[in-house]
Amino acid sequence: MPEKVVVNQWGVWSIPIHHWRVGLLTALVLFGMVLVWSIDGCTVKNLIHTWRLRQDYHLSVVRVHSPNFTHSNPNTLPSHYVPTSLDRKAHLGSQDQDPVTVSWISSELEANLTSNLLAHWSAHGGEPCKDSKTVEIVIPGLDGGERMIELSAGDVHEFGFHALDELGKPHCVGGDYFETDLSGESWKSRPLVKDFSNGSYSVSLQVHPDFEGVYNFTIILLYRHFEGLKFTPWRFVHDRVLRNIAIRFYRTSAQLPELKACKASDFSRDVWCGRWTRHAKNDECLIGNDGRYRCLAPDFPCKAPWCDGSLGTLESNGWVYSTHCSFKMYSAESAWNCLKGRWIFFWGDSNHVDTIRNMLNFILDLPEIHAVPRRFDMNFSNPKDPSQTIRITSIFNGHWNETQNYLGLDSLRDEGFQNLLLKYFSEDTIPDTVIMNSGLHDGVHWRNIRAFSVGADYAASFWADVMRTVKQRGLAWPRVFYRNTVATGGYARSLAFNPNKMEVFNGVFLEKLKHAGIVSGVIDNFDMTFPWHFDNRCNDGVHYGRAPVKMKWRDGQIGHQYFVDLMLAHVLLNALCST
Repeated sequence: MPEKVVVNQWGVWSIPIHHWRVGLLTALVLFGMVLVWSIDGCTVKNLIHTWRLRQDYHLSVVRVHSPNFTHSNPNTLPSHYVPTSLDRKAHLGSQDQDPVTVSWISSELEANLTSNLLAHWSAHGGEPCKDSKTVEIVIPGLDGGERMIELSAGDVHEFGFHALDELGKPHCVGGDYFETDLSGESWKSRPLVKDFSNGSYSVSLQVHPDFEGVYNFTIILLYRHFEGLKFTPWRFVHDRVLRNIAIRFYRTSAQLPELKACKASDFSRDVWCGRWTRHAKNDECLIGNDGRYRCLAPDFPCKAPWCDGSLGTLESNGWVYSTHCSFKMYSAESAWNCLKGRWIFFWGDSNHVDTIRNMLNFILDLPEIHAVPRRFDMNFSNPKDPSQTIRITSIFNGHWNETQNYLGLDSLRDEGFQNLLLKYFSEDTIPDTVIMNSGLHDGVHWRNIRAFSVGADYAASFWADVMRTVKQRGLAWPRVFYRNTVATGGYARSLAFNPNKMEVFNGVFLEKLKHAGIVSGVIDNFDMTFPWHFDNRCNDGVHYGRAPVKMKWRDGQIGHQYFVDLMLAHVLLNALCST
């Protein structure tokens, strides 16, 4: 504080002309002190941070760890929590500076995921801040401003936020499930949320500099404190939009590493943090009588580095998915050259059925195959070169009886079903690639996460035994890809296979498979589908690849978008053909 000013009383009274000036000065000083005291540390830091953003400063790297929200006094929030930008280098005047390389946002499967999850899920309350329910959040770095938020493109901006109960008091346990969305005219992604298990969370935003512009950032509280994992989650769904914030991302000298074409090692990443980008659009595009959206010419090219090949064949009106690497859009010729002589084995839910049909129809040039059954083992030939064939086997795992549903991994308890699977790995030749998933039917079957973890253990053990049998016969193990179950959409967000439960089930089963040592790679279809799961434009709730048809769809519109699953088919080909 400034030193105290001592005023000579006699001097003031003896010189009346200065009297009003001294009084005014004193009043201004007192007013200024009150004003400063009335602004808490958080506000001051927010003002400083905003000024730095507008001056285009790049701060040194600071990573947000578990926010220091203690619950010794659960009625107050700390004043130090401010937004943090990751991977930022100090520079002024972006137009005059050399480019600064920053990093793509990334995540990984939590170590000891299942045991940590069970510990938090089964933890007892006993304190008001643990027994109450979240109804609101506070984001010190984004709340309170009337002007549009401005953030630098390229950088990762991580904002801490805290859950509040119905009285506006801080929550002190985690487990809330927030749906996040960052959408612009040509960009859609799911901002990464971290749960620190004490009522505090963080969310990370990143946009490539080539996609500068105005975005909508949305946060939805779908479930509170693991309620999405319950046996009857529709009784507990919250589904409230907590924030819808306009953010302008502006270009700086920050540069992200250019995406490279996906190779085999790229599929070893357990968690993907991708985005959908749009590189063309046809506003006059109408649905065809066959239910297809041929909005761009079939040979309309991809824009490097976001994809390679023909973007038009995706029938997405310009949208394409990329993650830590970018994908090739396969032509019929290149796909057949890769797949000839191969045996691909699918084990999972009915989304496999759609993906296989879409791959046959759209990519392998076999449009006459209108459907494939839940369980089949067939050979397919290239119509332009019958010498090129592929064997595809698909075994539905929703139930050991292919006409029934809702057993999921528990279908492996049936001896006949086990023997059916073992048969395909007991031939002279075995599948060279296995693509598996589980989740939708498990969501209905298992009463809680602990029961599912037991079932996942059993399933992983079964497949480990299958692979050991293969090895004992002197054969090479097939490559095994775990294809994450979709983020269920629209109305299904409140049901037994809601996205909260599916994301947890994906992680638990993947962890069990990894511990069993049989997973060669991951295809994160949950991340791919999440930006499109808020309604039913691209899904019927649980499927993203239903066959095109010109009729009224689930959401009341004529026709539906099937390109999300077709993108998955291309991603599968990238995995199958990678070296």
